[in-house]
Amino acid sequence: MLRAFLRTAARDRSRSPRPAQDDDVLLDAPDDRLGPVLVAAARGEHGLAAGLLAGTRENAEWDHRDRYATRLAAFARSRSQWLDDWQAAAPDDPDALLVAARLSVHRHWDSPARAELLRQVVPAVVAAAEAAGRDPVPWRTALDAARGARAGHAEFERLWEQAVRRCPHHYGCHVAALDYLAAASPDAHGECLDFAETAAQDAPEDALVRALPLHAAFTCLTTTATGGAAATAVRTHRARLDAAADSAIAFSSARPAADPWAAELRNLLVYVLCRLERPRDAAEQLRLTGPYVTSFPWDRDTDDPLGRFLQVRDDVRGNGHGERVRPGDH
Repeated sequence: MLRAFLRTAARDRSRSPRPAQDDDVLLDAPDDRLGPVLVAAARGEHGLAAGLLAGTRENAEWDHRDRYATRLAAFARSRSQWLDDWQAAAPDDPDALLVAARLSVHRHWDSPARAELLRQVVPAVVAAAEAAGRDPVPWRTALDAARGARAGHAEFERLWEQAVRRCPHHYGCHVAALDYLAAASPDAHGECLDFAETAAQDAPEDALVRALPLHAAFTCLTTTATGGAAATAVRTHRARLDAAADSAIAFSSARPAADPWAAELRNLLVYVLCRLERPRDAAEQLRLTGPYVTSFPWDRDTDDPLGRFLQVRDDVRGNGHGERVRPGDH
């Protein structure tokens, strides 16, 4: 399956912030483009959301489009009137369909009957993706739905081929494929790293998929496989895990400090660096992150991701001698 993924992908292809205090920290803060859209949606207005997503589609800003669609779908889980009105006014709007499909997958994801529910959703999600032309982002939703539905390898590979045909370096689709590989074989840390490293090597210098090995490292370090698998992964692949972190550090250094767009990457990097017991490097990423905290990856360990982040940040700041600091120790 890994070889098939790699073969298909290959074919189709500042200013330093002051340290943030607890009362300065912002959880999942939107960037300047998304913020006004969420405010308008809270008032029941969908026009700004339509304009934002239409712009990302027309300008092929696929990574931004993916993230904005995800945030809008998450917002619609609790306040959906604006999306309902949007779909009623423009039932064939590809941007409204994208958010609605993402919302449908999100609503079923935490259900005990997730696999059965998502099997019912997959055909509609795939049909919407097929109707979206060159846009790869609906295929990311289709890949996530297929993973949740426990689709077979052949079906997942078919969806993956459609995704990379439209954009061979789309980060979200690669994350979905990486997560599928990890779920299909929880002990296949080497395969996950192979996939991520190959994708990163083939991507342009400024492409977000360059940071995919960091996500693979996170997957290896947080495996739910039978006892000791994470420790074994560290021992076996330590050099590759460090290399993934080093590559992400370089990628982070090329982005502005205290930037909400780079916040998820830097939060994930802090998490991985702490698990690799590299507190000095983690401290530098905390400095660059500034006040911006993202639920992922801290929500993996707790229902209070902000509290977990603050605990880890305090440990890192208080650690001047390189002692062990791990997010899961609390």
